[in-house]
Amino acid sequence: MDDLLAARSQMALSLGFHIIFASIGMAMPFFMAASHWLYLKKRKPHYLLLTKAWAKGVAIFFAVGAVSGTALSFELGLLWPGFMVHAGPIIGMPFSWEGTAFFLEAIALGIFLYGWNRIGPWAHWTSGLAVGICGLASGFFVICANGWMNSPAGFDWNNGNPTNIDPWAAMFNDAAFLQGLHMIVAAFQAVGFAVAGLHAWLWKRNHFPIHFSALKIALVFAAIASLVQPLVGDFAAKSVAKRQPAKLAAMEALFHTQTHAPLLLGGWPDPATRTNRYALEIPGALSFLAFGDFSAEVKGLEEFPESEWPPVRVTHTAFQVMIAIGTLLALLGAYALFTLWRRGTIAPWFLNALIVCTPLGFVAIEAGWIVTETGRQPWIIYGILRTADALTPRPGIVYTFIIYCFLYAFLSAVVALLLYRQTIALHKQVIAARGGDL
Repeated sequence: MDDLLAARSQMALSLGFHIIFASIGMAMPFFMAASHWLYLKKRKPHYLLLTKAWAKGVAIFFAVGAVSGTALSFELGLLWPGFMVHAGPIIGMPFSWEGTAFFLEAIALGIFLYGWNRIGPWAHWTSGLAVGICGLASGFFVICANGWMNSPAGFDWNNGNPTNIDPWAAMFNDAAFLQGLHMIVAAFQAVGFAVAGLHAWLWKRNHFPIHFSALKIALVFAAIASLVQPLVGDFAAKSVAKRQPAKLAAMEALFHTQTHAPLLLGGWPDPATRTNRYALEIPGALSFLAFGDFSAEVKGLEEFPESEWPPVRVTHTAFQVMIAIGTLLALLGAYALFTLWRRGTIAPWFLNALIVCTPLGFVAIEAGWIVTETGRQPWIIYGILRTADALTPRPGIVYTFIIYCFLYAFLSAVVALLLYRQTIALHKQVIAARGGDL
């Protein structure tokens, strides 16, 4: 493994690990706040117990997310100094705002965890809601910086040096809003189905009402996000078609420029022969989805030098995985809203489906980030700075990559153990209070 591949692998591992905790940090506090609100309105004790249990989970994920996020910050400078020397003065503002949002999130979480019976009930609820709002802000500001990497703005490029820097234009670049919205909705979708799947499994095992209530709260968030996501994804894809035509071509494995461009379902691209195998084509659908016109011309990869092609097979396969899972979760979400509205209960087969789908939202998030990052290659700043040119000259990166593998494996084991202990503690509390409606 050469240094470039090792550095990219280490960054991919860190991002792939951290994005799970970032997603939970954006969505889970709102589930906690919803449960708390139901307790304040209905005064049913199982909502209070659920709120406290979820709050402990939020704290665990927040702590590990802070560790992995800090590691990512250091990696930007240690692995890609050629990037930071140019990008630092331009996109420093969203990172500083992200730090502010993170500290406010930490303060709000501390107030919520230790504010029971110390502050007014609605002020306490507001602190829990603030955890979620600050988490969303923190995630969005980071994505603004990543959006800038995909859609550079706010500067002039003068012989390898940025001039006339406008931090506001850089932060609110053309990719920032849609990319951020796409990620936020994906977080609610993934976390919602994961929490619903976990509590569906627990509900099937012991039929404690607390798990059915938790399932319904998470499932409502997940279902709404799943129905909204195709619309957000469509706008995001249209934006990519305008800003990064090579990425779109790789996503769809479109080798040849054509009108009435087909949308591919599945398939295995062969860059050597510039063909696709085993793909189902929908004629004109890609032209329509990209430009709103079935006869619109879509640029193929042949329009770009092969040295500027993203890894086609990886990008296309990841995009197909994301779309397939998103479609499945949207169908499940639509059925969930219908059955909860009409019947107020959930059929056994649907509980099994939720259990099976527990990890799928996170798989879709990982696939989406593979599309975002791999589809931008070979550029670290799209069209301006190549990834290889930003790499540190330090040798032996493969060893730090191996160390990070062990570190994240250890952190994963710690999180799994802590969550298991919290689940056991919750069940003991429920059993001890079985005289109520827990």
